[in-house]
Amino acid sequence: MTNVVLLKPEVNSDMATRRTRLIRAFASERRQQGDVFWLKENAELLGVLASTGVALDAEALKPLITFHSKSRNMLRDFPQYYRFILSLCLDLEELGLPELHGAALCDEVARAGLEGAELSDLQRAEARRLLRRRAVGPRVGEGALGERLHNFITRSATFAMPNRKAAYELTHIVYYLSDYGRRDPNLSEKALLSLQFTGLLAFLDQDMDLLAEVCAALRFAGVAPARSWENFVADCHRAFRIQVDMNAPVQDDYHQWLVTGWAMQIAGRPPHPQHMSDGALRFKCCSLGQGALRPLVACMSDMGAQRSADWGHMRPHVLSYLGPESHAVLLAAEQSGPHFEEFFDGFARARG
Repeated sequence: MTNVVLLKPEVNSDMATRRTRLIRAFASERRQQGDVFWLKENAELLGVLASTGVALDAEALKPLITFHSKSRNMLRDFPQYYRFILSLCLDLEELGLPELHGAALCDEVARAGLEGAELSDLQRAEARRLLRRRAVGPRVGEGALGERLHNFITRSATFAMPNRKAAYELTHIVYYLSDYGRRDPNLSEKALLSLQFTGLLAFLDQDMDLLAEVCAALRFAGVAPARSWENFVADCHRAFRIQVDMNAPVQDDYHQWLVTGWAMQIAGRPPHPQHMSDGALRFKCCSLGQGALRPLVACMSDMGAQRSADWGHMRPHVLSYLGPESHAVLLAAEQSGPHFEEFFDGFARARG
C-alpha cells in the first residue's frame, strides 16, 4: 500500500527522531493495540516505511516488539485478520527486527488455506504477495488469478468513469504485481492507460489521496506521472496540520498525509520536515477548494442527448458551464498530458 517526509531513507538524526516519534504515535497513542483499526493503521505505516528501504534501530521499533513476539498467537486467535498480522510481522523483520516469526507465519497461513477463504481477487492477490516474501506459494500474476487481475486493469473504459472502488483496486493490483516497486509489474499499454484515466479523474476531483496512489503506481510501473499531478500532491502534503489533541476524532486524515508523503519520496522529492509534538497525533488536511469533476458530471447530465464524445466539440460548452475555480482545474487536467481527449471519449457516455 513511500515518503512521509520523515520517512526518507537517509542517515539523519532528525529524520530518525521523526520516524521514531511517528511509530510510537501509531503503535500506542492513537488506538488500542491489536484492534482491527490499529492493525490497519500500523500495517499501512510500516508498509510505507518498508517500501522505502529504511533500516530502523531497536529504539524506533521498541513499541512494536511485543506485537512481533506474539504475532503467532494473534494469528491463532484472529485468523480473520491474517493479512494485517502477516504484513506487520514481515515489515517489522524487514525494518530491523530479527527474522523469528515471518517464515513460520507464512507457512501457517498457507497450511490453513486462508487465501481460499477470500471472496475478492484483490485480497487473494494481497495474500499471495505477502506469502511470496518468504517464497511460499505462486506469484501474484501467475495462473487464473493473475489473468483475471490483468483483464481487470486492462479494461480502460472502466476507469474513465468515477468509481472509487475500482480506482483503488487498480492501484493496489499494481502495488501487489510490483511488490511495491521491488519488481517489474509488466503492465500493458492498456493498463497504463487505465492508470492515466484514474489519475485524471482524481485530479479533476482534487482527490489527493487517490492521485497520490496513482502517482505511486505509475512510478512502480516505470512511468513518470504528470509533473502537475505530483506538484499538487506535494502541495497537499506540505499543507497538512499535525497536532496533538486527545479530544479530536481519531478518524482523521492520516491516510492522505501518509500516501501524499509516500508519493513525494517515490518521486525523489526533498523531504518537508513537519514538527511532531509528544502525544496523540492527529492529521488534518487543508481544503484545496472545489474540483471540476462534479460540475463536469452535472454538465454532461444537463446536456443529455446533445452531448458528444468529441472533446474538441464539447470544450467550449463545458468551459462556459463551469465556475472559475472548476474552470481552472479542468484546464490544468487537460494540459497535464496527452490522454485527456481519449479519457473524455469514455467519460462523456454519449449515444450513437
